[in-house]
Amino acid sequence: KKAMLGFIAGIAAAVYAAAKQQEIEKRLAVVLKSTAGAAGLSHAALLKHAAALERVTTFGDEAIIGAQALLLTFKDIKGDVFNRTTELILDMSVALGQDLKQGAIQVGKALNDPILGITALSRVGVTFTEDQKEMIKTLVKSGKVVEAQALILTELESEFGGMSRAIDTFQGA
Repeated sequence: KKAMLGFIAGIAAAVYAAAKQQEIEKRLAVVLKSTAGAAGLSHAALLKHAAALERVTTFGDEAIIGAQALLLTFKDIKGDVFNRTTELILDMSVALGQDLKQGAIQVGKALNDPILGITALSRVGVTFTEDQKEMIKTLVKSGKVVEAQALILTELESEFGGMSRAIDTFQGA
C-alpha cells in the first residue's frame, strides 16, 4: 500500500511539473508575441538557451524561462546582449541571494535605459567609475546603446560573472 501511494505521489509530482513547464513556456510565447519579437530571438532559441544554462547552474529551466519572459518586456535588450544578460541575472541572483525576478527587473531596467540604469544598479552595490558613467552617457547620446549595454554587462561580469556556474552542489550537478 505504501509503495502504491509513493508511486501515485511520484506521478502526481511529474504531472504537476509538466503542467508548470507548459505554463511557463506558453507565458514565454505570449511575451514574445506581445513584444513582436523585439529581442530578435525565437521561442526555440530561448528554450535551448534556458536548457543549456540549466545544465551548468542550480536553476531549473522553468525558473530561467520565467526570467527570460520578464527580460523580454525590456524591448531594447536584443540578441547576444539578451543571452549574456540572462546568464548575468543568474549570477547576480546567486551572489546577492535574490530571486531571478528581482535580478531580471534590476538588470532589465539598467539596460533598457543605461543612463538611469547605472544609478539603480549602484543601489545594489554595483560600482561604476566616473569615467564609465561618462562613457555610458556619451554612447547613449550618440545612439550607441548596444555599446553602453556592453559596458554595463562587462562591469556586472567583473563583479558577479561565473557565480551561477561556480556553485557546485548536488542540486547543480
